[in-house]
Amino acid sequence: MALREARREDIRRIVEMLADDDVSRGREDVSGDMAAYHAAFDAIAADANNTLYVWDEDGAVTGCLQLTFLPGLSYRGSLIAQVEGVRVDRALRGRGIGEKMMAVVAATARARGCKHLQLLTDKRRVDARRFYARLGFAASHEGMKLAL
Repeated sequence: MALREARREDIRRIVEMLADDDVSRGREDVSGDMAAYHAAFDAIAADANNTLYVWDEDGAVTGCLQLTFLPGLSYRGSLIAQVEGVRVDRALRGRGIGEKMMAVVAATARARGCKHLQLLTDKRRVDARRFYARLGFAASHEGMKLAL
């Protein structure tokens, strides 16, 4: 069991997990052309400040997330780590996989000298919000989005 960098052959499984969610249902589509997902994977892989990870249990992908390092001038030019798309296979939730993934991500961010590890979670994701609070994340800011 380990968090490892995602490979091209993991894309379909990652998208399946992203789609298996009440909030994001209908946003993803694994039934058709995967070209857009492959292009996104290639863009992430080509960016030194972006990594797509999967939790691998004996060759089975059971979790995923994306870690991005955001350079900025604030905090004396510190990097900010941002995590996105955190998912654990619905059948395996509650077994500590998410906590282990987030621990590795936090350690990676610390090693890179990041000032903060931040994330967004939809307000409707009550269980996710409780999970992140248990890990020490504080709801210190109000996020806003503009649909384009």
